[in-house]
Amino acid sequence: MDIHEYQAKEILAGFGVPVPRGGLAYSPEQAGYRARELGGSAWVVKAQIHSGGRGEAGGVKLCRSPEEVQDYAQTLFGRQLVTKQTDANGKGVYRLWVEAASEIRQELYLGFVLDRKSERIMIVASAHGGMEIEDLAESDADSLRRMVIDPAVGLVPFQARELAFSLGLRGGQIAQMVNVLTACHRAYRELDATMVEINPLIINGSGDLVALDAKMSFDTNALYRRPEVAELRDRSQEDPRESMAGDYGLAYVGLDGDIGCIINGAGLAMATMDMIKLAGGEPANFLDIGGGASPERVVRAFRTVLTDRNVQVILVNIFAGINRCDWVAEGVVKAYREVGMTIPVVVRLAGTNVEEGQRILAESGLPLHTADTLAEAADIAVGLRQKRAA
Repeated sequence: MDIHEYQAKEILAGFGVPVPRGGLAYSPEQAGYRARELGGSAWVVKAQIHSGGRGEAGGVKLCRSPEEVQDYAQTLFGRQLVTKQTDANGKGVYRLWVEAASEIRQELYLGFVLDRKSERIMIVASAHGGMEIEDLAESDADSLRRMVIDPAVGLVPFQARELAFSLGLRGGQIAQMVNVLTACHRAYRELDATMVEINPLIINGSGDLVALDAKMSFDTNALYRRPEVAELRDRSQEDPRESMAGDYGLAYVGLDGDIGCIINGAGLAMATMDMIKLAGGEPANFLDIGGGASPERVVRAFRTVLTDRNVQVILVNIFAGINRCDWVAEGVVKAYREVGMTIPVVVRLAGTNVEEGQRILAESGLPLHTADTLAEAADIAVGLRQKRAA
């Protein structure tokens, strides 16, 4: 789960990371008021969306008067901001963060991520911030510093100091960087985060470190024990299909194709999407109904897939172990009748109770298409899609 910049800053500030003064606005008038409230002569207005690249897309601007803040806010509210990290539909802007402008002497990059290879938290840092980490890795890979944290001892001061020295920091900045690193690590560990990123972490006019921008992502599976994090969720920034699937307890990722997939097991789902591509089609989604899928759960999966209006065919591919083919078959029949299906459905069943599942499908009287193998199911689904397009 992602959160907004202002929310990440509030969290990190609570752990001791220095951040600029700012205020949240839900209207142009409130944005202008925030600028007057903060005082000073310059403010930065930032669109709050779950995406990077806001500045290049026109979602961040330095303003020199409260009136300019309000006028700029007027152009942002309700706008679908399209960045290089969003799809063509962009993300809706419904909140703005108005922040006192900072003098920038230098920009640094700092990120905490899970390194799956070492199974450790890894710190990634650079003396050149203000860029997306992917661009930075491509344009100046030598500037990146990586440090793995031993979970048995955590981040120790000498490691933090070593990293600070490698970034060219001196004097009191060393102690400040140790504080920032320690605070970020604590936030990561104590809140079940999957990413903490400060970009840029600036050295301001006074020579102090300040987090000018921040991002945090959290382990969705751990939200049940982090209610203070769960309440930060902003559904307006989520794909409605993925949000609906999450409410049903389904693993779903929307794609750009038109063949909907209902599958059990992540590996089988990936193989199914590959087979659809090989057959000349395009999958519309990744959907894993998980183990022990009841007929009701299968119906929910159908409803989720059908929220995507691009879907022209649905392919159900089940290899039952913990699952049972008869349960899935009952769910397919129930979904077909309840939803009022108007598009073709292809079903391939294998594994536990497969004969009973095939009997349920055959005796349903519904125009379902069945297959014995994944390759056959993919070919049938792509063929049906092509007929509908003709």
